[in-house]
Amino acid sequence: MTRYRFMVPVVVFLAVGSAHRSIAAVEYTAVGRSSTATPNVAVGPQYDSTHVYVASADLDRFVASFVATFGGQSSKPTVMNVLPVPSSTEFQFLQTPVGTLSVFAFQTPVPFPFGQERTGYLVANMDEATSAARSAGAEVIVEPFKDPIGIDAIIQWPGGLKMQLYWHFTPPKYAPLQTVPDNRVYVSRDRADSFVNSFVRFAHGKVVADDRQADAGEIGRPGETYRRIRITSLFGNMQVLVTDGHLPYPFGHEITGYQVQDLAVTLEKAKAAGVTVLAAPYKTSDRTTVIVEFPGGYIAEVHSGDAR
Repeated sequence: MTRYRFMVPVVVFLAVGSAHRSIAAVEYTAVGRSSTATPNVAVGPQYDSTHVYVASADLDRFVASFVATFGGQSSKPTVMNVLPVPSSTEFQFLQTPVGTLSVFAFQTPVPFPFGQERTGYLVANMDEATSAARSAGAEVIVEPFKDPIGIDAIIQWPGGLKMQLYWHFTPPKYAPLQTVPDNRVYVSRDRADSFVNSFVRFAHGKVVADDRQADAGEIGRPGETYRRIRITSLFGNMQVLVTDGHLPYPFGHEITGYQVQDLAVTLEKAKAAGVTVLAAPYKTSDRTTVIVEFPGGYIAEVHSGDAR
């Protein structure tokens, strides 16, 4: 389904306020020994994209607001069938200095389970990628299928996270991103270890931080703590947020976090482009973070500063 993608970092958030066995010391060490058993199919974070679904009436406004906020450019809208079953969508691909988006405005009902996948990762070989995903503990919930320019599949990780893998008949060539976004993953205590274990093995990634006393104000619960795991790989950055699910709106709805040089200036551009601030800027030890909503309903996190 994805036309063009960029690699995205993943961040995992753990349950607020509780102490648990150290994943970094136990689970991740085991992953580090076994990860070489599968091929590294990643290409680069500039080829991974966030999937955004909007109504046809909101497509132009959304694209214009996103580009006005972050810069970059969009492709011309194209109507096509990008799925393995009959369907029609208007599609635009956005390339910005802080990340890429595949934007879909379906003109027909969206077939299950499409619309639930959050990101698309470009892989070097689809057969190797699906085999590696299965070996790492993921399910292939939509078997590989052809689209107009390549092959796609949908996989699901322990904990329910769904993402798309894609491969192009003609390999794309994009410049590196100025800043690599975070793939923001909310998981439960029950599945956090198994998710991180599986994803790190598949991505040949590295856990760069596992903070069991992170400031929960960054997920709407100031005065409390939670577990936050940061992962890097050739697929990009991931932030895993492990919570008890008691999340005030809009936290948990954002799937990507964008790093900018000047948060105040970016927010001025965003507001002028019709973007709404849903959660006011919150300063933590290593960044200032805010949650915003773009025209059409796309919710994202934006931050300045970086712990990596």
